[in-house]
Amino acid sequence: MSRQTKRTSRRRKVRTSRSSKKAFPQLPWAEIHTSYSALEPLEDKDLDLIHDASMTILEQHGIEVLSQQVKERFEEVGANVNWSSGIVRIDRDKILEIIDSAPSSFTLTPRNPNRQLEIGGDQIHFGMVSGPPNVHDFIRGRRPANFKDYQSLVKLGQAFNAIHFFGNQTIAPIDLHPNTRHLDTYRSTLMLSDKVFAAVPLGRDRIRDAVEMVALARGLSLKELALSPSLLGNININSPRKLDEAMSDAALALAEYGQATIVTPFTLMGAMAPVTLGAALAQQNAEALFSIAMIQLFFPGSLVVYGGFTSNVDMRSGAPTFGTPENGKANLVGGQLARRYGIPYRSSGCNASNIADAQAVYETQMSCWSAMLGRANLLYHAAGWLEGGLVASFEKVVIDVEILQHMSSFFSTTPTINQEELALDSIGSVVPGGHFFGTKHTLERYETAFYNPILSDWQNNESWAESGSRDATRRATDIWQSIIEDFEAPELDQGRQDAINEYVDARKQEIQSNNDS
Repeated sequence: MSRQTKRTSRRRKVRTSRSSKKAFPQLPWAEIHTSYSALEPLEDKDLDLIHDASMTILEQHGIEVLSQQVKERFEEVGANVNWSSGIVRIDRDKILEIIDSAPSSFTLTPRNPNRQLEIGGDQIHFGMVSGPPNVHDFIRGRRPANFKDYQSLVKLGQAFNAIHFFGNQTIAPIDLHPNTRHLDTYRSTLMLSDKVFAAVPLGRDRIRDAVEMVALARGLSLKELALSPSLLGNININSPRKLDEAMSDAALALAEYGQATIVTPFTLMGAMAPVTLGAALAQQNAEALFSIAMIQLFFPGSLVVYGGFTSNVDMRSGAPTFGTPENGKANLVGGQLARRYGIPYRSSGCNASNIADAQAVYETQMSCWSAMLGRANLLYHAAGWLEGGLVASFEKVVIDVEILQHMSSFFSTTPTINQEELALDSIGSVVPGGHFFGTKHTLERYETAFYNPILSDWQNNESWAESGSRDATRRATDIWQSIIEDFEAPELDQGRQDAINEYVDARKQEIQSNNDS
C-alpha cells in the first residue's frame, strides 16, 4: 500500500447510525474532508520571522540531546556537537534539506480496514483523551484511574463514530504494574476496538510490543506491517530544548518499523517557553523540526506529524491553561508552520476546568474551533480531557462527542445552492402567514434536513420539566452508562486473539525475569 494518499472529494451524508442495543443517533463513521480554506492569521513576512527565529535557535542555541547515537548521527552530517553539554547545533540549510524527505501525507490501517485514516491534506481526525492518571464521573467522583476505567473509556471511544483514533493510553491505570501495563492496555485496545491507536512512546521495547501485537491482530508479518502502517506514537520534547533518550528511542523504533511519529513540543508560554506568542512558536518550531530531522536522518521518508501544543500558564498561580485566546492563536499559526514544511499537523482539544461544566465546554470550543480552522489533521485529546490533562471524564467524553459531531457536520459539507434547494415552488405554495410543515418539499426532507444531536434536549420547558429537568451533564451520565452496559466488542478472529494473549504472557514473563536478574 502506498504511503502517499490523494485528496478525495468524498462528503459525508448526515444519517442515523446505531452502535448499541439501546440505539442512539449519531453521524456515521467517516473521515472529515473539508473544503473550507484554513484560517491563516499571519502574513508570509510574519511567518518568515518565526521561521528565521527558529533557525537561529537551532544554529546558535541548539538542542540538548541525551542519546549517544543521535548525537553521533547529527555530527556525521556536519552538525556541531558539544559532547560535554550534549548541545547539538545545526545549520538551517541542512535542517531543511533533511526534513524535505518527510511525506506530506500517509495512510494508517487498523485491524478493521474500514477504519483506515488518511493523514494529511484536507483530512481531519479526532482522538480520545490520552494519558491522565485520574478519572471522573458524576456517580463516583474523582479518583485514581484503574484498568476497568481504561476498558470503559476504550468502549466509549469505539462506540462513538466521531472518534477516529486513540492516543497512547487513554488513561494510566494505577492498579497495573508500570513495567507491563502497556501490554494489558494494548491488548484491551485491540480486543475492544478496531480503530487506530497510539503506542506508548517510552523507549524501544514498548514500541516493539505494540508493533508485534498489531501485526498479530492484523495477521501480518512485521515487513508487511511496515508497508501498511497501523500505529501512531506521540513524543514530547522536554521544553525548553531538551530531547530525552526515551523519546528519541521510541521515535526511532516507530520509524524503523514503518509506523508514524507525532513530534510535539510542550511549550507553555510563561513556563517552558517565553511569555510572548511569537517567541513560543519559534521555540516550538525549532524543537519540532529538530526532532523530525532526527527521525529522517536515520530513516529517510519516515511518517511524521508536526505537533503543536503551545498554550499559556496562569501567571498568578503557574497552573497550565488551555482553550485560551492565546492557545487558539497558537493552534492557527501552528497549522501555517506545518503547511510551510509540507508535513501533516497535530493539535489538541483541551481545557483547564476541574469538572464537566460551562468552563470545560467554552474552553474546549476555543481549542477545537481554532484547531479545525488551522486545518489540524489530528486533533488529540478531543474527547474526555479535563483539569489540564490530569483527569479523563466520562461525561466530558459524551459532551465532546456532541461538539465533534457539530464540527464534523459544519466542516465536512458546504451549503448546496441550486434550484431544488431554493424551493421557489414550495415558497409559492404557502400563503402569507402560513407554514411549511406539510409541504411536499419539507416532507421529502424532514428526516435528514438537520443535524440530529446525541446529547442536546430540544423539548419545550414543560416537557423538559416533566422528564426530570436534567441538564446536559446528567444526560451525558445516562448515555455513557447505557453504551458501556450494551457494548459489544468488534469481531476478532479467535486464533489472532490467542496469539496476542500468548505474546502478552511471554513478554510479562520476560520482563519479570529481567527485573529479577
